[in-house]
Amino acid sequence: MGTPNRQVSIVTDTTACLPMEFARRHSVEIVPQVIRFGSESFLEEVDITYAQFVTRLRSSTILPSTAAPLVGDFVKAYERQLARSRAILSLHPSEQVSGTVRSALTARDTAFPGADIRVIDTRTVAGNLASMVLAAVEWAEAGIGADEILRRIQSWIPRGRTYFVVATLEYLQKGGRIGGASALIGGALQIKPLLQIKDGRVEVLEKVRTHHRALERLKELVRAECPRSPEAHLSVMQADEEAGAAQLAGELKAALGLADVAIYPAGPAITTHAGPGTLAVGFFAEDGST
Repeated sequence: MGTPNRQVSIVTDTTACLPMEFARRHSVEIVPQVIRFGSESFLEEVDITYAQFVTRLRSSTILPSTAAPLVGDFVKAYERQLARSRAILSLHPSEQVSGTVRSALTARDTAFPGADIRVIDTRTVAGNLASMVLAAVEWAEAGIGADEILRRIQSWIPRGRTYFVVATLEYLQKGGRIGGASALIGGALQIKPLLQIKDGRVEVLEKVRTHHRALERLKELVRAECPRSPEAHLSVMQADEEAGAAQLAGELKAALGLADVAIYPAGPAITTHAGPGTLAVGFFAEDGST
């Protein structure tokens, strides 16, 4: 388990796509998102694994839906962490795509009004959120204080880049997470656009007619914008697309001369909205990059 009585504990949720073994090893709380198939509800990675979710998604006639983590689950997580730390940093996906930050704030304000719990809207999700959590855990375990960790995380937020390609826009449309990409809807579901997370929202970067071209353009952008350094924290994310993710990560690793590119399964909540077949990249641009 992690170091007891440290200065700062880290809390996140399952949209960070981090393995539960990591959480156990470092005493990190990963609060589960809620997945619903009709009237049945499941806590992500508690009641249903990603493999079980994908199997059910493939066979179900009902498209799943999601809900933000339960306020009560945040209360339990914060209670456990306050027993071992003086401060909590709670890192979560953009409010533009998830109600997770609202659940976290409700738990903090109702159950722990005097505690040092800092809820952070990272303006991102998945791989970049994972990178922030991993860094925050490393800094906390090194004895760095909450103010400095928060400052460092906030400096990463505007530098985050996430580009992704979906197999179909159907899931983003039905899940209501399509943001500025809504202009594509209406007889245009066969377009294979290159999408991005910009200012915490899903936006269209370019309209592309084929999936292959969208992926090639994604790789071009990474080669042009991603620093050739481990400090870029380049990652690949996949929604039921393991082979494609492995190939993409290998190509980017070779092109940028990086020793490693992390691959994350998107998880049930993200796959519900992006859809199976989604491939994404996340990284952090250099200071001053736009």
